[in-house]
Amino acid sequence: MKSKQQKIRKESKLKSFLKILGPGLVTGASDDDPSGVATYSQAGAQFGLGTLWTALLTFPLMAAMQEMCARIGVVTGSGLTGTLKEHYPKTILYLMLLFSVPAVVLNIGADIEGMGAVAHLIIPAMPIFGWCLIFAGLLLFAIIRFPYQKIAMILKWLCLVLCLYIVIPFMVKVQWSAVLHATFVPQLKFNKDFISILVAILGTTISPYLFFWQATMSSEDIAQKKATVIVNKRFLTEVKEDVYFGMGASNLVMFFIILTSGVVLFNGGIHKIDTVDQAAKALEPLAGKFAYVIFALGIIGTGCLAIPVLTGSISYMVGETFGWKVGLEKKFGSAKAFYATIIISLIIGLSLDFAGISPIKALLYTAILYGLSSPVLIVMVLHISNNKAVMGKNVNGRWSNIAGWLTFALMTVAAVLLVYFLFH
Repeated sequence: MKSKQQKIRKESKLKSFLKILGPGLVTGASDDDPSGVATYSQAGAQFGLGTLWTALLTFPLMAAMQEMCARIGVVTGSGLTGTLKEHYPKTILYLMLLFSVPAVVLNIGADIEGMGAVAHLIIPAMPIFGWCLIFAGLLLFAIIRFPYQKIAMILKWLCLVLCLYIVIPFMVKVQWSAVLHATFVPQLKFNKDFISILVAILGTTISPYLFFWQATMSSEDIAQKKATVIVNKRFLTEVKEDVYFGMGASNLVMFFIILTSGVVLFNGGIHKIDTVDQAAKALEPLAGKFAYVIFALGIIGTGCLAIPVLTGSISYMVGETFGWKVGLEKKFGSAKAFYATIIISLIIGLSLDFAGISPIKALLYTAILYGLSSPVLIVMVLHISNNKAVMGKNVNGRWSNIAGWLTFALMTVAAVLLVYFLFH
């Protein structure tokens, strides 16, 4: 009888925990988009296990930043852009757009091209651009057709595709003692290639567009629940748990992608990846066809998860700046400018596929651009989350500020080093 009661309690706790998972989980999962997968794969191929430690380092930093953004969204009831517009000079708002929008558009184009490239590997009869059009069309239909709650549910289930990446290392021989050493003992090389990949890793894990998405989705989530929840300490704790779980899952996947490419590609003598499909194809002779198919499907799945987040982020940024009606829960007819921005960002992203830049390079450039622009946005988030006029009693605690300023210092040092090595 006692055992049965304990089982019921455990099931109840699990259901309660799963119920609180939402914006934080989706945000964390979308961080492992094709841009992230490409960056982590290149890191592993180029430096073996030498960058595994970054998964451990970045978790508390990205978790702290995303928790601040989620808290801003819940407390203010609006996204970062809306909060900046209401409480700060317009110059700061326009600078934020200038830093963020180009990188996000490049990210969209690179992700779509990456999805098209790996889909072409699996079914070669369809050309890459044909696949790009199919993915863009399907995603656009889903974003416009379904309300926010339906999209959120689809995105939550899509998170499961990330589990595919955890499987691959167990299909090959791994020296786990070397993995443990590389995880807990950082390796640093002060040269252009290593610093570039380090900035790319930092940029793709602590991505500015995720700040906007987290705040906006948290504000929309609370708007949907406003009749059933009270924003108090307990609710904010649940928000934090959601964010921390999402970021933890994201970094676990990051760890295993670096591990896979470090063990399989680096040890197989493949140290340079020029295209996303090359990264997937390189796995086939070294780890088997099944591993290659899993990797390719992971690229497509993460792209389907990330592109609604990327296009939505841009639309919320632009829409809140110019005072449009915004919201994925709104129908197309009542928020035409908002959805038009989504359509335009997708079209521009698709057009970048004709620029002659390989998908892997575009993805790496995106991550580096994020790494260079992040310090500015980190300072903005820190200022807002410490502003009592905006946040009331829900301002940052000591540990949030310590983690936030450490994140700023790390991103700034990495960016300065990258600029130095680029010109010297």
